[in-house]
Amino acid sequence: MTDSSEWLIYRGAGEPHDGMNRLPAPPPWRDFASRDATDGDGSEDRRLGAYRHLAELHRPGAEELEMINAALYLRRPLLVTGSPGAGKSTLAHSVAYELGLGNVLRWPIVSRSTLRDGLYHYDAIARLQDVQLAAPHGAGPAEPGAPGSVEGIGSYIRLGPLGTALLPSETPRVLLIDELDKSDIDLPNDLLNVLEEGEFEIPELQRVADRLPDGEAAVLTADGTKARVRDGRVRCHAFPFVVLTSNGERDFPAPLMRRCIHLELGRPDHKRLATFVRAHLGDEAARAGDDLITHFLERSRSELVAADQLLNAIHLTDAAAPPSRDRLADLLIQRLDRPR
Repeated sequence: MTDSSEWLIYRGAGEPHDGMNRLPAPPPWRDFASRDATDGDGSEDRRLGAYRHLAELHRPGAEELEMINAALYLRRPLLVTGSPGAGKSTLAHSVAYELGLGNVLRWPIVSRSTLRDGLYHYDAIARLQDVQLAAPHGAGPAEPGAPGSVEGIGSYIRLGPLGTALLPSETPRVLLIDELDKSDIDLPNDLLNVLEEGEFEIPELQRVADRLPDGEAAVLTADGTKARVRDGRVRCHAFPFVVLTSNGERDFPAPLMRRCIHLELGRPDHKRLATFVRAHLGDEAARAGDDLITHFLERSRSELVAADQLLNAIHLTDAAAPPSRDRLADLLIQRLDRPR
């Protein structure tokens, strides 16, 4: 039988030791040292590898397929609701991967998120500081092309995920507006006009458009590239494929609902959870954790639990091999709702 102390790194004995040398590699989703590494061919960073693998393995049901295609045909946002781990975010990555629409633009929503956050950010303070640093005391306006000049105003503007998705392109971008139900009460209504019209204005550029070469300014995008904006207006050619996700923590206003295609995802079954584990941890971990997947599903019938907790349990019990495997798994898969 395995000694119960062998897997412990911190032993609580008050005696310094070299236990950190035995700490195994972190889970892939917590490996910050390699998350920005790229492959030799310059492909996207490795932190997106699991999402890409999930997209390859994702096999939607008939209803899911129909609603996704309805949103594509109608150029309407797709509102996806369901419990944590149901595959809401995976859906966006799967569509982008299969249709060759590039990297998914992601806008994670918090209680302080505003429409402006999703569209663009203008750093007026940085521009003022550059003007003050570049110009000698008492000098006139900055020379054309100098820091803080009118011609360089685009350097102080960065488009958000929504703003980047609305840039004109031949094929649509995929935008994931994640956990919209965590927003304040105003954001769903604030989104209505932009999602209906497919355009927005940048007043800071409109005010100086007549002084810009051809009325254009080069701004930074959420992808980290440059894009040219003419006359201070961003207007899409192909409406982006917008996926709004919600864990069902609140209801949305009727005007938003009628502008969206609504897809309700049920609780993930054993096959979908196994695919989720396989994408993050590999085939061997999925096989070894099959009993934990079954246990997770049994608990999910009466308790609110999240698929991330299942990943934690399978990775830890596989990497550390603690003797009290089942007890530790129960501790890690804690119910997220209050017992009734």
